[in-house]
Amino acid sequence: VQLQASGGGLVQAGGSLRLSCAASTRSFSSYRMGWFRQPPGKEREFVAAISWSGSSTYYADSVKGRFTISREDAKNTMYLQMNSLKPPDTAVYYCAADTSIGTGTRINEYDNWGQGTLVTVSS
Repeated sequence: VQLQASGGGLVQAGGSLRLSCAASTRSFSSYRMGWFRQPPGKEREFVAAISWSGSSTYYADSVKGRFTISREDAKNTMYLQMNSLKPPDTAVYYCAADTSIGTGTRINEYDNWGQGTLVTVSS
């Protein structure tokens, strides 16, 4: 499956952005999906994940209550709604997909990655 992330940009602290991840597959509903991010000079880290059905979601503590992950299988697309953005949220955001069993909160649970979209939050 090929993944295309989009929606990044420059936003002031306290603002919002919605990221999208479009998947090129006929079996999107078979994939659990996730968002990860890599801040400048740091390692890639987990942000949020969503199950095949969308009934289960998982979040990093740093984004709980501010970010919401969702999926729209009819459009083969996953979203990350980011509210109350802070400068530490600045990073390249990557979407990922996999069909294996798991919560999807670890990098090594995914075989398929998008190219990343840059989010910059100014203070």
